[in-house]
Amino acid sequence: MSDPTGELLVSARATSTDANVELLRSTFAAFNADDLDTCLANLAEDFVINLAGVPQMRGRDTWHHGVEVMKAAFPDVTVQIEDVVAAADRVAVRLTLRGTHTGEFEGIPATGRTVEYSSHEFYRFADGLIAEEWICSDMATLHGQIT
Repeated sequence: MSDPTGELLVSARATSTDANVELLRSTFAAFNADDLDTCLANLAEDFVINLAGVPQMRGRDTWHHGVEVMKAAFPDVTVQIEDVVAAADRVAVRLTLRGTHTGEFEGIPATGRTVEYSSHEFYRFADGLIAEEWICSDMATLHGQIT
């Protein structure tokens, strides 16, 4: 749809979707820069965490603890966004995570090995913040690289 000047009009829905994608991209960039305060500020206070095979968890503190565990085992871990699909209040991403296993992870002592694995994640947004995540990471590949 165009206005009388021929300019393309962007619906509020599209703008909101674009803002959600940008918020997620900036959150992953903050994660890569070890700026966890920015990551936490982008999460809703009652943030909901859904991990494959784990009971649902809630809260920024819970998210932060999970990141601390991951960064203790893989201090140089980075996330690269491979694909993004967005509609309404949802954003789906396919990610590649890379890092070096220099600390204990799930009972596995540090190996010094470099790891690379995929994660497929869905996010729901509310009131300009990330409100919920569903994460399905390829833990079999990760474990295979450190055992």
